[in-house]
Amino acid sequence: MKNPGYIVVGVDGSPSSLDALHWAMGHADLTGAGVRAVLAWQYPLLSGVDPLTAHVDWPANAQQTLDAALEKTVDVYTADVSSAAVEGHPAQVLLDASVGAQLLVFGNSGHGAFSEMLPGSVREHIITHATCPVLVMSHHCLSPNASSR
Repeated sequence: MKNPGYIVVGVDGSPSSLDALHWAMGHADLTGAGVRAVLAWQYPLLSGVDPLTAHVDWPANAQQTLDAALEKTVDVYTADVSSAAVEGHPAQVLLDASVGAQLLVFGNSGHGAFSEMLPGSVREHIITHATCPVLVMSHHCLSPNASSR
């Protein structure tokens, strides 16, 4: 029996990324694939020290966001899931994580003002450089297992 491989799903806590996670989990249930949930994070670009963010544990915040997304999703499905919060630019982190994957799934919009200033930049970079098929989810798209949501 052939190994069905794995699906990489980009998660950032946004509604479209949660839809992407639900879709990926449902598709994995149907195909027998595993799921790798990946959250990319970066230290904010600051000019000087910002007292409001000086003591923020950015890696822990990223992991908490990923864990919260998985808590809302994983119990509904049966697919094997692994997760990682990885420091780096979202496009490169997802491209690196998807090498060898059968599919890369992510939401059509991320969190934060920076993502809103550059609409589609991460999406376009991933679509043009991915080595596997890519599915970009819009918020409220139906998952393959929509009745379980």
